[in-house]
Amino acid sequence: MTDASQNGASTGAWSPERSAAGGHNPYLIAFVVSIATFMEVLDTTIANVALRHIAGGLAVGIDESTYVITSYLVANAIVLSISGWLSTVIGRKRFYMICVATFSVASLLCGFAWNLEALVLFRILQGLGGGGMATSEQAILADSFPPAKRGQAFAIYGVAVVVAPVIGPTLGGWITDTYSWHWVFLINVPMGMLSLFLVGTLVKEPSGAEEEREKLLSKGLRVDYIGFALVAIGLGSLEYVLDEGQRNDWFGSNLIVFFAVLSAVSLLALIPWELTREEPIIDLRLLGRRQFAACFLVMLGTGAVLISTTQILPQLLQTELNYTALLAGLALSPGGVATLMLMPVVGRLVGTVQPKYLIMFGAAVVAFSMWHLTGLNGDITYGYAALARIFLAIGLPFLFLPVTTASYDGVPPDKTNQASALINVARNIGGSMGVALAQTILAQRQQFHQSRLIEHAAPSDLGYQQTIDAMTRYFQAQGSNASDAASQAVAWVGKTLQQQVDFLAYIDVFWTLAIVAVLMIPTAAVLRPIDLGAPARGH
Repeated sequence: MTDASQNGASTGAWSPERSAAGGHNPYLIAFVVSIATFMEVLDTTIANVALRHIAGGLAVGIDESTYVITSYLVANAIVLSISGWLSTVIGRKRFYMICVATFSVASLLCGFAWNLEALVLFRILQGLGGGGMATSEQAILADSFPPAKRGQAFAIYGVAVVVAPVIGPTLGGWITDTYSWHWVFLINVPMGMLSLFLVGTLVKEPSGAEEEREKLLSKGLRVDYIGFALVAIGLGSLEYVLDEGQRNDWFGSNLIVFFAVLSAVSLLALIPWELTREEPIIDLRLLGRRQFAACFLVMLGTGAVLISTTQILPQLLQTELNYTALLAGLALSPGGVATLMLMPVVGRLVGTVQPKYLIMFGAAVVAFSMWHLTGLNGDITYGYAALARIFLAIGLPFLFLPVTTASYDGVPPDKTNQASALINVARNIGGSMGVALAQTILAQRQQFHQSRLIEHAAPSDLGYQQTIDAMTRYFQAQGSNASDAASQAVAWVGKTLQQQVDFLAYIDVFWTLAIVAVLMIPTAAVLRPIDLGAPARGH
């Protein structure tokens, strides 16, 4: 038995008395606690497609309206990182309900925001509420199910965090086109009320978790204020750099340099500080475990590929192929259906097949889906885009579920809150890093390809002359006079060249994401086998 498992055994393994199901069917509990998390994850993407409508409605510029997204992500990341500690101190069920209530009230206020400043303030409040939902849900699921069945439980949770970003752009586009941007936020209110009622009625605070909380509070509540400040400043600054970097020319901007340095100093100082605390606000020792560290890295990669492709695919379809927002969102929908169908299947496989092999297979499928997208051109069909998303959707459950399950292996029951918080931080930060990486590569490679292709668009180039002559004759055949036809030919060549530049840059982005997926394979290979057949032994 490893040191980790001995530690887990000493703190108490899973037992029915520790269950958060409270005598109810644990699968019912899994569904109930997934409602609000689905709503929260959906909200991270649903607002993206409404930005133009928000900017118009509040009479601000598009650049200013992006703070609606950034403010939410920063607040979300800060609370996400400390939600494990808060969940232990307040109680998992109570903390979850506080988060849902805060998120719902903030959503109502966002829907009635009268100017941009008010909307950003309410989005910060919404992010603070949403940050603790996923962490609390995972901890409740880990308490409700014995280890051998956690894969099936996390399959239900996986539907919330994997499918929600897929349908977010489609739903957001339909709501804003049919009604108004206000309803993007207002639809959260009835869902939040339903979640509060069901969680309050059905979910039980595990006796073991209550004992851990009472033991912690009996020593007197000692809040790690410095640790909290370092986390808030470090992750908040990092999120700002990742979200605003490309828009502000990265390190060409003094503001970006300032926040980058602030983030680096804060996060580096956090390591020795938290490792020397008796009751750290974030238990960084978990990252010293081989099993958990590998899961953390794979979840970083999974978040990067999932969130970046969810943003960049609709962007590609709308800007280069003139899809509407709704149609671009619908191109992602078949992938959501594929994921929905595979989640329960993979959930069962997690109980019989070692997670490392499932993760390696999933990473290979994701890498293949990214490679498939490197064949895009101006003639691709809706089916090509939808098929690429389906390939990706097939791989994601094989990554998300085994990673989530394996991350709890060897972690003592009293550390499940902290483990859940760190894994969700990995998904969140990974997503921001993936989007920043994709957008940066896209912009830089557009410049590179344009500088190379423009070399062949000179009047002295024979191919250019022949193309201009051919297109001039074409436009003359369409009824234009010689002068207009020559101008139309030059404009057509310029437009075609720019489209080729853009496609080549997108191809480079997908090559990069394929490399990220490939790197997850050796990372998963270091995972040790977990015990799949002895539920009574707990972690």
